[in-house]
Order: sequence, then C-alpha cells, then structure tokens
Amino acid sequence: MHLIENSHWGPGPGESGAGIVFGAPADFVKDAYLAVDGATAGELERLRSEEGIVPTCRLGCCCCCRFHIPMNIAEAQTLAQYIRREFSVGQIRDLRMRTQQWHEWEHSLPGRFPVACLDEPADLCDYEPCCPLLVEGVCSAYPVRPVVCRTHYVRSHPASCCAANDPESTADAPLVLMSVVSASRPFVRAIREHIENAGWDFSRSIMLLPHWLALEMGWDFDLSR
Repeated sequence: MHLIENSHWGPGPGESGAGIVFGAPADFVKDAYLAVDGATAGELERLRSEEGIVPTCRLGCCCCCRFHIPMNIAEAQTLAQYIRREFSVGQIRDLRMRTQQWHEWEHSLPGRFPVACLDEPADLCDYEPCCPLLVEGVCSAYPVRPVVCRTHYVRSHPASCCAANDPESTADAPLVLMSVVSASRPFVRAIREHIENAGWDFSRSIMLLPHWLALEMGWDFDLSR
C-alpha cells in the first residue's frame, strides 16, 4: 500500500525546487508543525475520552516508515536545514548511503530506468525499502518529520501496517484514525498557501521524501526526474 499513487510528482527537468527561497521557511514550517502536533494531541485526547479509542502506535513501531512518504518543498527545505545543522559528517554519509539504496531499489522495480549510471551501486541484498531517515527503528529527524508522519495513527495491530506494504498479503488494511488527519488540514492549507504565495505550484512541489533528500542535499544519484 502506498500513501500516494503517483510517486513522481514534482519539478520537471530544470525545475529543481532547491532554487526556490521562502521567507524564513524553516520557522514557518516549524510553527505549522507545532500547530499540527497540538491539533493531533487534542483529537487523540477527544477520541480517548469520548469514544474510548486509543492508537496502537508506539515508539519503535515503524512499519509505517516503509510507506511512500510524500512531502512538499517547504517541508523538504526545513528537513535539509535540520540535517545540515544537526547531523554529524558520519550521519550524513550514512544517510546518503541509505538514500542511495532506496533510489536503487525504486529504479530496480519493473518498468523503471536501469541504475547502471549510479556510482558505487549499493548492495540491495536483503534490503527492505523504508524511509532513509529510519535508524534502528527510530526516526533520525523526528523534530522535523513531515505532516503525513505526524498525523498517521492507527487503532489496529501494528502488524497490519506491515502487511499493507506486502502486495501479496491478504490481511486487512490498517484502521487509520482519519479524524486525526482531518484535524491537521487547516495547518496543511496554511503551508500550501505559503508555498503558492512564493510562486510555486503546490501540487508540483510534492515528491517522495527520498527524492527530495537527494535534491536538497545535492546528491547526484537522484533519477526521479
């Protein structure tokens, strides 16, 4: 199961979002994230107190990190700034390797471009595709994780999220708490308006997180365009 059907939204050739500059984008996005977190916490508390619904999501449960994770240009720039500021040289090197593995995996899928042009191809043996930010079951950039990660809560067993990533699985889909997603929409609209006011097409600014990582970090193995 993918969170979006088309994993190739985004800038066309020569239109890399890395060239767009927002007014203090990180501050704006971080404020939006705080608002999303507040709305999420409020809705989770309402579900608990009024409906007796408690999410089964827990620290270390990371099956959802194996979904396709879409993010927009403002979130991508905020993430890249955080990585450059907070990650060590070794952490960035390891993140680059994991991001390359993801790209090689994606381009090894049927119907995709060959990866022969990649330098030092990564070892895909036993590779389980997941978000490159995932390290030992924990998000390494948790404070600036995208909205889609902040609002994804389920009431089903975590194993159902794992099954959702297996195309051959016959297990039921995870029971997502959609009211939590709905509670965040006003703040998602604010981010969209911020992007559009900067002259960028919001829909075309949405790509998968590993695609944005390669572009914003300047890693030349990206083949998404």
